[in-house]
Amino acid sequence: MPNAQVLESKKAIVAELINRMGNAASGVIVDYKGISVEDDTKFRSDLRANGVEYSVVKNTLTRFAAKEVGFEALNDVLNGTTSLATSATDPVIAAKLIVAAAKKNENIKVKAGFVDGRVIDVDTVKKLASLPSREVLIAQILGGMNATITRLAVAVKAIAEKNSEPATEAVAE
Repeated sequence: MPNAQVLESKKAIVAELINRMGNAASGVIVDYKGISVEDDTKFRSDLRANGVEYSVVKNTLTRFAAKEVGFEALNDVLNGTTSLATSATDPVIAAKLIVAAAKKNENIKVKAGFVDGRVIDVDTVKKLASLPSREVLIAQILGGMNATITRLAVAVKAIAEKNSEPATEAVAE
């Protein structure tokens, strides 16, 4: 029977995992077996630089945490060497970085993931990785809105000029 100190330590780890998984915008479960120290150091550095929290996790403790946050479907992939990459703010960045690293290094394999409160499979993680980042999506939406407003202003000006009325210039800010 484990002593009280070890048990409390494990409870603290599970509580931290529950908090991390529950508050994450997304996460990816990774198999890293056979990765070299040099590759692992660079991999972790890239993740950290992009705001992704990455750590090796114990499968048993992760199962407890996954159950608490409603990710029981992860139990099937929680075996062997397992690590967890989570992003608190960007739902695509963890998947993007992990999938890119897996393409470069055959020892990094995506096991599963989660986003928006639900578990996703490997193929869905790869699809998620192909999406543009949040900032790019916002820029695309704003660009589309700006283009629509500009076309409307040009059309109104053309109608006004056609009707021989003096067109007043619209100021777009």
